[in-house]
Amino acid sequence: MSSAENIAAAPFKPPPGLRHPHVQSIIGASSLRGWALRQTAQDFVKSASTTILHCDAGVRLLAKVNIPPDPPRAVVVLLHGWEGSADATYMLSLGHALVRRGCMAVRINFRDHGGTAKLNEGLFHSCRIDEVVSAVAAVRAQYPSLPLHLAGFSLGGNFALRVAAHSGAPQLQRVLAVCPVLHPPSTMRALEEGLWLYKRYFLRRWRRSLSAKAAAFPRLYEFGDLRRLRTLTETTDFFVRGYTSFETLEDYLHGYSIIDGRLDTVANEAVVVLTADDPVIPVADAKRLSSNPALQLTVLPYGGHCALLQDYRLRSWLNESIDQLLLTGV
Repeated sequence: MSSAENIAAAPFKPPPGLRHPHVQSIIGASSLRGWALRQTAQDFVKSASTTILHCDAGVRLLAKVNIPPDPPRAVVVLLHGWEGSADATYMLSLGHALVRRGCMAVRINFRDHGGTAKLNEGLFHSCRIDEVVSAVAAVRAQYPSLPLHLAGFSLGGNFALRVAAHSGAPQLQRVLAVCPVLHPPSTMRALEEGLWLYKRYFLRRWRRSLSAKAAAFPRLYEFGDLRRLRTLTETTDFFVRGYTSFETLEDYLHGYSIIDGRLDTVANEAVVVLTADDPVIPVADAKRLSSNPALQLTVLPYGGHCALLQDYRLRSWLNESIDQLLLTGV
């Protein structure tokens, strides 16, 4: 795998006050940063159009599309993290930066995310790779003459790399995965044993999503009081056994792992950006990524989980480096 020095990205040196991983992660996902971004990207937010991507097996996924004023140089599909959405702060931030660089940005909501519980009967789970491949292919079919790029954050980064490795994926120019989930059992352990705030955050958002699903399909789902499931592990085990074809929690978690040769079939260039201090994605698992020469790995010393804030103005290092990381050759 290539080292960070082989990617000519901008240097990442946040000031001392922004170097703590929890400071990066919490501020990066905060409503304050989201509010500030929406003020600076009002035109981007207002100009987005909404479309439904019709995928295989009758699945429908909602996407938000932004088109630059001049003819676009490329199409970039963006995938959010678990319990995020097309309107997550990091999605708006990168999408806005891409449109300013002359690219079309297509922000896809995973099943049941972003207020889309009514679109599909089945519940979301992280092994539903086929419908994401199909969604990317639907975007490819709509814009066949433009280079197609794919970028994802956290679980979305995991999906992006699995799309690139999938035999049914459309031709991709380049893939970017920011803090992707590498080995789900490790991430589950980090969430359960790390700072309580992350576990509480994901449990609350997941419970809210599941309540919305039950309200959308009351004849199919009656979950009861989800607070009886006190941990992420317990909650995931309950839904794996009751609502997926996997027999065990371990089978499910290994089903979307991307280590130990899972990315050997990636043919297009794929850049993986990790941070050494990520409180959610243990960077040690990167040693078990494929030795596939198509993969390029950058490990930054700071940045937390998907934050990468480079200064007190809360500007993103990712946006400053996107030409080198994703748009090379376009």
